[in-house]
Amino acid sequence: MPQLFPGFEQRVIDTDQCPIAARIGGSGPPLLLLHGYPESHVMWHKVAPRLAERFTVVATDLRGYGDSGKPASDADHRAYSKRLMAADQVAVMEQLGHERFQVVGHDRGARVTHRMCLDWPDRVRRAAVLDIVPTSHVFETADQRIARRYYHWFFLSQPAPLPERLISNEPEFYLDAKLKSWGQGTAWLPAEVRSEYLRCFSDPETIRATCEDYRAGATIDLTDHATDRELRIRCPLLVLWGARAVVHELYDALSVWREWADDVAGEPIDCGHYLPEEAPDETLRALSGFLSESSD
Repeated sequence: MPQLFPGFEQRVIDTDQCPIAARIGGSGPPLLLLHGYPESHVMWHKVAPRLAERFTVVATDLRGYGDSGKPASDADHRAYSKRLMAADQVAVMEQLGHERFQVVGHDRGARVTHRMCLDWPDRVRRAAVLDIVPTSHVFETADQRIARRYYHWFFLSQPAPLPERLISNEPEFYLDAKLKSWGQGTAWLPAEVRSEYLRCFSDPETIRATCEDYRAGATIDLTDHATDRELRIRCPLLVLWGARAVVHELYDALSVWREWADDVAGEPIDCGHYLPEEAPDETLRALSGFLSESSD
C-alpha cells in the first residue's frame, strides 16, 4: 500500500531465523515501529509518514504476521516466543546499519518491545509501549473481568487445531469482530486498510502463526519472564493507553510498569485500543514529546 507510506521503501530482510517484511522511510535517528494483533505494519500509516520527517522509520511485520515469515510450530512454542520475535527485529535493525535505536510497540509488538528491552538493553535507547501491561501481570491477576475482556488470550492459546479451524471458517467475521470490539467502532478504519488486514489474516498460515504467538504468551513467555524477573527496563519508557480501552478499565498502567522499569512516564489517550489509528494526532503528540532526535 505505497500510497499510505509515501517515499517509503519496501524490503524483506533475511535474518538468521525468519524473513521479516519492512517498510523504511525518512531520515534521522532510527525508530522501529512494531504492530499488534490482528494487524500488520500498515497500522502505522497515519503516523509513520509524519514521524519520518524527523526519524528513519522502520515499520515491520512481526514473524507470523503480514508478509513476514511464518516458521513451523514446535512443541514448546519457542518459535513464537517474544524472545525470538525481539531477536528478529534487532537483526533487522542491525542489517540496516542501526546498532542503537528507539522502538514503539503496540499490543503484541509492545510485548516484543518489553522483551527486547530486557534482552538487548544496549540496543534500545528509548521505548514506548501502547495499550498493554506485562504479560505475566495479566495472567497473575486474572479474574472473571479479565477473562471476559481478554477472552481471545484464552481462546487463541488452546491446542491446535481448535482456534485455527474455527477462525478459518469465517476469518472476515472474526477479524471484524476483533477490530470492532477493541476499538471504538470502525470509523477509524479505511476500507483499503481493512482489506489489507483481511488479505493477510485470511492466510491459513497467518491464522496458525498468530495462534502460536498467543500459545507462546501463555507458556514459554511466562517461563522467560519468571527466569528474568529481577531484570528491569533501564531505558526511558513511555506508556500510553486508550482511555476507552480495556487496559484503562482494568489496570493502573503506570503503577504496574513501575514494577518493571526504572524510568516510566505516560498518559491515557482519548480512544480505544488502536491508538495510532483511532487518535493519530494525540498519539503523535505524545510520542513526539518523548522520542529523542539526538543521534545517541
